Amino acid sequence: MNDEFNSKELKDKIDELRSLASASGIDLSGELKGIEDKLKGYSKTENVWRRVGLARHPMRPYAMDYIVRIFSDFIELHGDRCFGDDPAIIGGLGFLEGRAVTILANQKGRTLKENVFRNHGMGNPEGYRKALRLAKEAEKFHRPIITFVDTTGAYPGLGAEERGIGEAIARNLRDFSQLQIPIICVIIGEGGSGGALGLCVGDKIYMLENAIYSVISPEGCASILLHDSSKAKDAAAMLRITSADLLEFNLVNGVIPEPEGGAHANVEETAGNIKELLVRELNDLCRHRPEVVVRYRNQKIRTMGIWSE
Repeated sequence: MNDEFNSKELKDKIDELRSLASASGIDLSGELKGIEDKLKGYSKTENVWRRVGLARHPMRPYAMDYIVRIFSDFIELHGDRCFGDDPAIIGGLGFLEGRAVTILANQKGRTLKENVFRNHGMGNPEGYRKALRLAKEAEKFHRPIITFVDTTGAYPGLGAEERGIGEAIARNLRDFSQLQIPIICVIIGEGGSGGALGLCVGDKIYMLENAIYSVISPEGCASILLHDSSKAKDAAAMLRITSADLLEFNLVNGVIPEPEGGAHANVEETAGNIKELLVRELNDLCRHRPEVVVRYRNQKIRTMGIWSE
């Protein structure tokens, strides 16, 4: 609020100077335009950073907060049948308006104890393999898949590397693209790098208004490209990581509105907005033959991004 107030105050001062210059017959148009251009850049940077703050807000709803409000009779399933269970990635069965669905999600913790248990929502290989196991099961029983993405990235620890985190995510990217069932992905908080991509291959991808989706964190980008981690605000603006940016690039299908102040201001309203969208999209996707769904999913994936040779 202070940044918005200061921006408005500066704009008023510029208008006042322009009026005084005009009355005095002094031409300050060039100088004032330069100041306005800098102010626009400042305002954009601050707006992006405000959205980053909302995406990371400690009271922002996590996946389970939405799951219990959107789905009925949710049953969580565990284990990858290979190494173990990963609490950072949850999965299970539920009903959406009477339709059986499989739900996959990153899950963060609210308290220190929960965050240690959930590994701050950063998935290990067994988490992504569990997700793929449940996705294959969903395909077998013709259940649509709903994913909720909220992670800073996959866990970069030594154990994760030894157990094949890169291979697990790559396999998910390949196999999710070929699943012959509808898949809808919703980015509800942070969508960070490959950790997010491992659960974000779908027919429709949506973002909450104040969610972010990026190849690297603003802090990481500032350290690598700007050689100064304190310039994270500038890096966030450069990365174009907001829902509006991703919609402009056609990397997401739409933006789900949040209440004033962020999703945590009214969890019920936000969950209602997500549920309404999921019901509408599933009713449409489930009308199409599986091979048609897969064909259009792959066409969409191949046209993502801007590139040139």
